[in-house]
Amino acid sequence: MQKLKVGMIGCGKISSIYFQNCKAYPVLEVAACADLNVARARASAEEHGVPKACSVSELLADAEIDIVINLTIPAAHAEVCLQALDAGKHVYVEKPLAVTREEGQAILAKAKEKCRLIGSAPDTFLGGGIQTCIKLLDDGWIGTPVAASAFMIGRGHEHWHPDPEFYYAKGGGPMFDMGPYYLTALVAMLGPIRRVTGSTRISYPERTITSQPKFGQTVKVETPTHVAGVMDFHSGVIGTITTSFDAFGGAQVPRIEIYGSQGTLSVPDPNTFGGPIRIKRHDHRDWSEIPLMHGYTENSRGLGVLDMAYAVINGRANRAGGELAYHVLEAMHGFHDAADEGKHYIMQSRCERPVPMPLGPVHGILD
Repeated sequence: MQKLKVGMIGCGKISSIYFQNCKAYPVLEVAACADLNVARARASAEEHGVPKACSVSELLADAEIDIVINLTIPAAHAEVCLQALDAGKHVYVEKPLAVTREEGQAILAKAKEKCRLIGSAPDTFLGGGIQTCIKLLDDGWIGTPVAASAFMIGRGHEHWHPDPEFYYAKGGGPMFDMGPYYLTALVAMLGPIRRVTGSTRISYPERTITSQPKFGQTVKVETPTHVAGVMDFHSGVIGTITTSFDAFGGAQVPRIEIYGSQGTLSVPDPNTFGGPIRIKRHDHRDWSEIPLMHGYTENSRGLGVLDMAYAVINGRANRAGGELAYHVLEAMHGFHDAADEGKHYIMQSRCERPVPMPLGPVHGILD
């Protein structure tokens, strides 16, 4: 079996699950890792049995590396993606694709120029949970979808995260932090978005950190912490989404529901790969839980890299592709723009609905 060599840039907390999963896929070989802190890269290499730890420039100069996994902070996503593409690598980046639309457009243009694939998290929609929902929708279990709702409502990160400041700075907030999971799942199930509108607010101009080691310090809030949006999909479905860091008492709402002419589908948490999935058809009194029909139901972060590898080998599009990631990025900005300007934002991008995952493949083998 052909193997593609992978180099990982950014050895922070999220990297561990990528090391673990990518090493288990037969088509991938994790050959190198890099970090601005080379000592941290060496520690990760030793922990995960990676043969080479080096600087970022050394990894990019390595002609044997086929795919770069970019796990840097969001502010560095575009710079590292562009450097890796210039070096002739295919690139898979953690969410979001970039911070600004202009950066996202530059990444897509560079990938096209270099004839390389760009992919982006989240890849949770490739897991058994959302993929089973896609099959249920495609097989007509709830008839014709007419509407959808999505909720990500919590109290923010200052009560548990050791460095929560970023989440309240420009480019942060609940939509840019968690919106990619929800919007990617919705587009994967319902297709691309035509226009959006929204309302936003900063409910609390200052936050007090109650986690360690910065207990008692305050954070000035510079970005909306409650975002309510409306989406018109090209399919005709009307969707609503609420993302909030302002619910200090918590919330009792579904993650995602899709409402159809013959029933309602309750979709699992799009930040996970599994279930549960529940459905209530028009001719049934009670809700029923639906067994998962697809694999990859555990924490499978890196599944998008596996799919990219098969796309490279077989000359097809990758499912967690750059166009999908950019479409989601544009929508997130669109909610904020619409709120600021008091009008609908017309989406300029349009992506293809990703091809559903195959049923019942051997773990690690897609095509």
